[in-house]
Amino acid sequence: MKNVPKYLVGLWFLTVFGASFSTELDAQIRERGAAQVTDWEAETHVWPTSLPESVGMSSKRLAYLDSMLLKAIEQEQIPGAVALIVRDGYIVYEKAFGTANPTTREAYRTDQIFRIASQTKAITATAVMMLWEQGRFRLDDPISKYVPEFGAHTVLVDFNEADSSYTTRPAEGAITIRHLLTHTSGLGYGIIDGDHRMRKIYQKAGVVDLYSTEDVSIGESVQRLAGLPLHHDPGARFTYSEGLDVLGYLVQVLSGQKFDQFLKEHLFDPLGMMDTQFYLRPEQYRRLVPVQTKNSEGEWVIYEGHPDGYYDAAYPTQGAKRFFSGGAGLSSTAQDYARFLQMYLNGGVFNEYRILSPTTIDLIMSNQTGNLFGGGKEYYGLAFGVVTDQGFAEGGRGSMGTFDWGGYFNTQYYADPELGIIGILMKQTQRTPSEPTRDLIRQIVGASVEEK
Repeated sequence: MKNVPKYLVGLWFLTVFGASFSTELDAQIRERGAAQVTDWEAETHVWPTSLPESVGMSSKRLAYLDSMLLKAIEQEQIPGAVALIVRDGYIVYEKAFGTANPTTREAYRTDQIFRIASQTKAITATAVMMLWEQGRFRLDDPISKYVPEFGAHTVLVDFNEADSSYTTRPAEGAITIRHLLTHTSGLGYGIIDGDHRMRKIYQKAGVVDLYSTEDVSIGESVQRLAGLPLHHDPGARFTYSEGLDVLGYLVQVLSGQKFDQFLKEHLFDPLGMMDTQFYLRPEQYRRLVPVQTKNSEGEWVIYEGHPDGYYDAAYPTQGAKRFFSGGAGLSSTAQDYARFLQMYLNGGVFNEYRILSPTTIDLIMSNQTGNLFGGGKEYYGLAFGVVTDQGFAEGGRGSMGTFDWGGYFNTQYYADPELGIIGILMKQTQRTPSEPTRDLIRQIVGASVEEK
């Protein structure tokens, strides 16, 4: 299998989908099963590919993705994108569209690296649950047991716009690890928080929102965060927050390793995620896609940053390189992130490495937030939003149990356990109107299934 000759590559698939295909390799891998892909594929870090029809999908219907993405580019809703569809462990669609760099006019390529922002959160949650499996903590332990700075919580009452001073009341209950995993702790975000009071409070305290090129550690930022007031009592509401940054620091405390080292050793290397990290290696710089926005003339330009300074275009290639944000700091590729999701679809194993127990995955996918999130169409587990029967009935969201999330710079993913499908759409835009590609990819891919 290590020496598959190039003449076996299916020319049809190369022409239509831009990915190699070998019937001999396909048959041997299928015989071993998706969870056993370990030798040729892992060593070259290339996934096995398949004709859609061989895994019960329609190539003709998947081609509607081309039309959808080209239309979005033509209408200037997006400058371009990379789309990846996997079924039963096989890539059935992988294409790049549009312009990745408006200055150089470089086209998008499928191997390019993206700032995945909040797609980092599920990876951090996975690391936390790996330590939970080892008995290092209980989910309802207070975080103060491991990070003493969180010993006393207060809730914001009044805020003075003139000088950003505020009054508080004691919080009812302690922040637990479960609260941090489910965004019910009462913590928020700084600049990207919808509450302008919290934006000012976090910014004044020097809390880092997404990532930083400054000489600051995640521990330092978390310790600043610990002394600030909460939006509400722990467990009372769903408030999207820096809770996963706190948990990235918790991984350091419990494991004795720096967070980036823990992820590399225990997650990225076993899964073959060679292009996923907080800070890029120099040889990767050319593959990093710049974030784009529109100027006053409606033209796509490189996004240089928010006026409040929370986004630094130099990240993740420059700076002190010591801030490891568990909530937003990673960069990755479409194929790398698909490996992570495939591990979940495989019941916790990939490349013959057991990352999580299937019983732990059941816990992660269970409803942890009741009716606090999703309006009945989704609930939040311990790492993902999960589609309910009501969400399925709406159409175009995937099967019941489909799990998903996205990132601040317009990257999205979903995985459908019932159909064995992964869908990833990588874009890099900011401060632009919402556009339909996130929803349409699921709708089109779902309608491309011919055999359940």
